[in-house]
Amino acid sequence: MFRAFSKAALVAALSTGLSAALLAHAAPAGAPLTLKEALSYSFVTGIVSAEHADRIAWARDVEGVRNVWVAAGPTFEARQVTHSTADDGQELTWLTYAPDGSRLVWARGGDHDANWPAEGHLAPDPTASPQEPKVEVWGARLDGGAPVKIAEGDAPAVSSKNELAFVKDHQVWTAPIDGAGKAERLFFDRGEDGELAWSPDGTRLAFVSRRGDHAFIGIYAGKDRPIVYLNPSTDRDASPVWSPDGTRVAFTRRPGLGGPPEPLLTNTPQPFSIWVAQADGAAAHQVWQSPNTLAGSLPEVDGEANLVWAAGDRLVFLAEMDNWPHLYSVSVEGGAALLLTPGPFMVEHVRKTRDRRAMIYDANTGATQGDQDRRHLFAVPVDRAAPVELTAGDGIELKSEDAGDGQLAFVASGYAEPARVKRVSLAGGHDVSPIEPPSPYPAEKLIAPKAVTWTAPDGLVVHGQLFQRTEGGPARPGVIFVHGGPPRQMLLGWHYMDYYSNAYAVNQVLAARGFVVLSVNYRLGIGYGRAYQHPEHSGPAGASEYQDVPSGARFLQGVKGVDPARIGIWGGSYGGFLTAMGLARNSDVFKVGVDLHGVHDWTADLARYLGPRPERYEQGDRAAFMKVAWRSSPDAYVSSWTSPVLLIQGDDDRNVPFHQTVDLVRRLKAKGDVPMEEMVLPDEIHGFLRYDSWLKVDTATIEYLTRALGAR
Repeated sequence: MFRAFSKAALVAALSTGLSAALLAHAAPAGAPLTLKEALSYSFVTGIVSAEHADRIAWARDVEGVRNVWVAAGPTFEARQVTHSTADDGQELTWLTYAPDGSRLVWARGGDHDANWPAEGHLAPDPTASPQEPKVEVWGARLDGGAPVKIAEGDAPAVSSKNELAFVKDHQVWTAPIDGAGKAERLFFDRGEDGELAWSPDGTRLAFVSRRGDHAFIGIYAGKDRPIVYLNPSTDRDASPVWSPDGTRVAFTRRPGLGGPPEPLLTNTPQPFSIWVAQADGAAAHQVWQSPNTLAGSLPEVDGEANLVWAAGDRLVFLAEMDNWPHLYSVSVEGGAALLLTPGPFMVEHVRKTRDRRAMIYDANTGATQGDQDRRHLFAVPVDRAAPVELTAGDGIELKSEDAGDGQLAFVASGYAEPARVKRVSLAGGHDVSPIEPPSPYPAEKLIAPKAVTWTAPDGLVVHGQLFQRTEGGPARPGVIFVHGGPPRQMLLGWHYMDYYSNAYAVNQVLAARGFVVLSVNYRLGIGYGRAYQHPEHSGPAGASEYQDVPSGARFLQGVKGVDPARIGIWGGSYGGFLTAMGLARNSDVFKVGVDLHGVHDWTADLARYLGPRPERYEQGDRAAFMKVAWRSSPDAYVSSWTSPVLLIQGDDDRNVPFHQTVDLVRRLKAKGDVPMEEMVLPDEIHGFLRYDSWLKVDTATIEYLTRALGAR
């Protein structure tokens, strides 16, 4: 039975003020978790190691203050390299060691998760500074001395001769690594260059030259020598990796863009192959070709193929031929690919050991209940399927690096412990010890989410996590959280992406304030197999994933202790799209929502997603797709939208155009009977760069849901 919900009472509730307790800096003993406490977590990005030295580095973010840290064997004592104290919104990415470990370089600034650059390739300016920010390469000696700005640029790569290359304006540049000289373009190439990779001896640089519908692997060997392009074709080549002796380069190849129009309303195979070429361009041969099936498509996961030149002249790569992202290896001469990591689980972040004899990876498998929604570390030889488990339990361990001295460094977290750097022996044994000291955090106030499943109307089993403090007492309001991406998986603990660490903190605060929260890992997400990630008729081709959201709400309505008449929804990006779909199509279920930078009309930006309309006779099923895309959009159901909504977006969003929110606001105002509020953050991007921005957004989100649904 559903209790009647008064729209008049809801509108009255939404007009009340902000709860002062929500903004308290600290809670007295026994008090519930506050938002400021929840957002004081530490976050780790960009852990890297030196190739020939026992050193690691990482970037650490606490309340928007980002700094670079390092540690060296054998003690691996953490040491801070930069000493910023400002919430300045400047990313620290591309941490890269010189192979000998003597120097560390990194990129400062930019938006590295953007789908497309801002007009004029402007760097983000989330502080509204009157001084235009730039993306810059910085560096530091590891034996002391202050960090120095080297040059404007991005994506640095350092050779074994300590020569620095980086990307600026899609071209390759160089500058003295000590910052004492002027930057200059290293060479001219007609394409848009990236994926820089120095040869082992530091004399040549491999790079990808993207040229629209095709791409080459180029080799630069000096200003007095022409660039060599390896086996140039009409295909798209990527991911160059050098052989240990520097004589050959392996790379991935996909068909060039063109041919008869592919169907837009059904999934089609996206095959790829692996090639090896002589570095002088004299010869090349295909090593392996994926089957021309959906399962033979290039994986849409971190690092895609994750190509590695391993010991014994074997190439290791990631593929999904058995419905799961798994590691395979094949001889550089060709032949059958050997499956290294069999089983019903996902291999995600992949690295090689220093001797190249084994791969280290994290996967969502293990003996602990709920491990499908966690990550643990494993090592596997490159020539046989003999994985060794390195970590286990109810924590989350991922993004590992061979730190040298027989140690593996990685990022660790749990349901109550925010991310920090730890280490474990490569010999196995689960002997985990910390590298990075913990930050003060009220871990005792967090609750352990529980893995749950339910069945969608079409019979698919859907996964999620339930945040519930207690089943007793009066019935409590429920909230559905829908993640973005959509190739993401929410976990039973702190996430490895900063955007979703923020979401995890918000869901913990909502639970502390009396809500029962269900985080929905809807189809299109990773972690449950390729078929789950790539359903038919999803997104603009039919929004089949939407059924997982109201079915999740029905599951939540049946949870003991939940008031079925008080269900809200919130989410960002693709989660904002699904939030708007819920409010537009099922205002009877979702009584209120918070939509962060969601897509509301797929057809408005079709050219961004599919490219411009072909200037040729063949149009394929584009017209039919346009019709389906409209019916898959929240805007198509505005007439049935009645529930109140808070719309939030930064106007420098490079993932979802800001006009998606502008357009929806106009439509809801024209309708006239939907209570609506909006929050616009000038100069902020999609994944807000400043802690201050997240604090404002999260405060508004929790306050809005609290006013509307009456938690506590």
